[in-house]
Amino acid sequence: MGKIFIIDVTNRDGVQTARLGLSKLEKTLINIYLDEMGIFQSEFGFPTTKHERGYVEANLELAKMGVIRNLRLEGWIRAIVADVDLAFRRAPSLKHLNLSISTSEQMINGKFQGRKVFKDIIEDMTIAVNAAYAKGAETVGVNAEDASRTSIVNLIEFAKAAKEVGATRLRYCDTLGYDNPFTIYETARTLAEKVGMPIEIHCHGDLGMAIGNSLAGAKGVIDGGQDVYVNTTVNGIGERAGNADLVAFLLAILKSKGFGEKYQLGHEVDLSKAWKIARFASYAFDVEIPINQPGVGRNCFAHASGIHADGVIKDSQNYELYGYEELGRGEALMVETGREICAGQYSGISGFRHVMGNMSVELPEDKDEANKILELVRYANVEAHKPLVEDELIFIAKYPEISRRLLTLTPLMND
Repeated sequence: MGKIFIIDVTNRDGVQTARLGLSKLEKTLINIYLDEMGIFQSEFGFPTTKHERGYVEANLELAKMGVIRNLRLEGWIRAIVADVDLAFRRAPSLKHLNLSISTSEQMINGKFQGRKVFKDIIEDMTIAVNAAYAKGAETVGVNAEDASRTSIVNLIEFAKAAKEVGATRLRYCDTLGYDNPFTIYETARTLAEKVGMPIEIHCHGDLGMAIGNSLAGAKGVIDGGQDVYVNTTVNGIGERAGNADLVAFLLAILKSKGFGEKYQLGHEVDLSKAWKIARFASYAFDVEIPINQPGVGRNCFAHASGIHADGVIKDSQNYELYGYEELGRGEALMVETGREICAGQYSGISGFRHVMGNMSVELPEDKDEANKILELVRYANVEAHKPLVEDELIFIAKYPEISRRLLTLTPLMND
């Protein structure tokens, strides 16, 4: 029976959200946390984008070093040969790619303005997939953008063409959140049965159904006899109304009535890392976690009603479907109210040694070497526009050369 694999797209779809963004160091920490959590793959960035070059290469190096142990790092590009060539020119060690192209009549007409018809879409996609494998890709996913507004006949033709040239899976993109759990189930199952290849499910929350659609889509693919790859973002951050939230989707798989007994993850996930990654993403994006966010919102385990409070005191399962400990919650939140010395963009070496010492991190005795690390911390603060968290400071101290590559953003006039 098919399994569920999670591909988190925070570092691709999440960072495309209007008015939001992450520094390259913050994106790297997201990848490290996803790896610790046991997530299968991260769509970690844009290998054709100039300012991503150092970040992409640095994260691939971290994977080679074993700092990122099991998480696959997948790049996102358009399904055109020019993007394939550029991606491998800038990141020769890239092994996993998703190639994206619009498939709906609305987008073909609305975006290409008569320059392309559906058969051109298939031709562009197949040529790009062949080019990616020729350059050394190990897996190539093919995205049908706006799949939920694409006719099933065209989707099947598109998917079969992708399978014929060796695509690893088809990404079914509910780009505008147009689907509902009933329609996506039927479409996902039909694609799995008719095409016979793994299907990736990518849902948006424009109608508030990203989690339900992701769950129904996963069920449809597995019922159709294939593995399913579900896209999520941390805290549901994403374009417009957001994407399927990583933690909420995991809870839906593992905790909803009877689902996990039949539909199971294909990789082991450590749910206790949920609180850590959700808090970091909230801080990094500067977006507060909604008070009623599943699993990680402030009110998830708060009880005011007398009946509820009495019931949960007697037995937490009376009013809690899962325990806060399962999500890594429960530690006291400390707020500094006295003297506080921070490591910022204008910090000196004495204060910096004090901050790192509080984290049991010893800086090099050599003043010049210690100052090199401090300088990297200063630049990281400039890029992030906020104080660094403990894990970021530790990362810079442990991997100064990788950090330098993450922080080097030199505009390139020519490739």
